[in-house]
Amino acid sequence: MKTPRQLASEFTTRAGIVFMQVLALLPLSWIRALGVVLGWLLYALVGSRRRVVQTNLSLCFPERSEAERRQLAQQTFIYFAQAWLDRSWLWHAPQAWVQRRVQLTGAVQELAGNEPTVAFCPHFVGMDAAWAGVALQLQVPRTSTTIYTDQSNKLVDAWILRGRQRFGHLRLFGRADGVKPIVAALREGQPLYLLPDMDFGPDDSVFVPFYGIPTATVPSLPRFARLGRAKVLSILPRITAAGYEIEVQPAWENYPSDDPVADTARMNACLQDYIATMPAQYYWVHKRFKTRPEGAPSLY
Repeated sequence: MKTPRQLASEFTTRAGIVFMQVLALLPLSWIRALGVVLGWLLYALVGSRRRVVQTNLSLCFPERSEAERRQLAQQTFIYFAQAWLDRSWLWHAPQAWVQRRVQLTGAVQELAGNEPTVAFCPHFVGMDAAWAGVALQLQVPRTSTTIYTDQSNKLVDAWILRGRQRFGHLRLFGRADGVKPIVAALREGQPLYLLPDMDFGPDDSVFVPFYGIPTATVPSLPRFARLGRAKVLSILPRITAAGYEIEVQPAWENYPSDDPVADTARMNACLQDYIATMPAQYYWVHKRFKTRPEGAPSLY
């Protein structure tokens, strides 16, 4: 039998999902306006996460004034909130609405055919729109794969899985599944959407520069590219007034090399260039510098 606390949590979760289903039917301008309000509330009330964002911005943009970084932090919370609320229409609105709001641009031809492909999808707040844009705009969608971390709340977990698998053919591998099935899928021509720009702890990570700071980074991008004999390209989602623009960039040249550490450092350098084009849309709410080299003090 469920405890009162469990029942209350389940009710709250179900009510939240219903709210998102209803929100999906509102005009985009209304949803974005609600995101502005929610973003300001999060910035004002969630002090622990605000401090994480402020620390990240201080470390990565020391050349900016305190006032500039504060404004950037406020914009980050607004974009974060807007992107979260956008999941309502991405996952529940009529397909025609989503197609109209999510535009695929750039080197789209790189995703055609059956050549093994690893897509580097950094943690910009619009990352959930990226797959929808690719799946809806390609005339012949390919079965694709990605790595998924289970959510502790099973109702939320099921909702997210349904949303991310709504369009196209997306296979989700858990981290416990290991490397072999992912590599096999790559070699069969199923693109891998990889989001390796988070702090996953010291295991299997290497310390490479990110904004000049030795940063624990998993070398999974060159690893999968090498094992899958795959090309690497980047997919960058950008929030716009009309929805999202999903840019597919050309395949990287001479990647991977025979030096996975250098390749991982190159990935971080590319990510810095991407962030420079939309700094407020990166996932600064994450403790990117939590894992430190041995003996180094905590940055948070």
